[in-house]
Amino acid sequence: MQEAISLGREGMTKNGGGPFGAVVVCDGKMVGRGYNQVTTLLDPTAHAEIIAIREACRSLGRFALNGCELYTSCEPCPMCLAAIYWARLDRVYYACTRHDAAEIGFDDDFIYEQLPLEIAARSLPMEQIEREHSLDLFREWMAKPDKVPY
Repeated sequence: MQEAISLGREGMTKNGGGPFGAVVVCDGKMVGRGYNQVTTLLDPTAHAEIIAIREACRSLGRFALNGCELYTSCEPCPMCLAAIYWARLDRVYYACTRHDAAEIGFDDDFIYEQLPLEIAARSLPMEQIEREHSLDLFREWMAKPDKVPY
């Protein structure tokens, strides 16, 4: 956890974004590190956890991080939490909470509140279109003999 906090401080000092750092550990070894780089990369997805997951996947040469743990300086936002599930990490350790983050201007809680709402009740307008065309694509995926499931 100390490395995650140190990375958060490093990123903050470099004006990369907020004070967030994360590390992925596999078999007791750090295989991925990251700090928030939203403002330097001009990428709203460049959160510490995402950067650390990407580096860990490259380091290990796989897209699933079973057998790995994530240490992060703050409770993951909904985007990072989804990425953690997709990466199949075994466990997450976090320091500050999303409520602590809200107190310094990072209100991830808004997204957490939006997720359980019905699509029509969310503040972001969403409209379903072209379902049939996309279903064709899904059928092609199901029939693809050389697909790599994940």
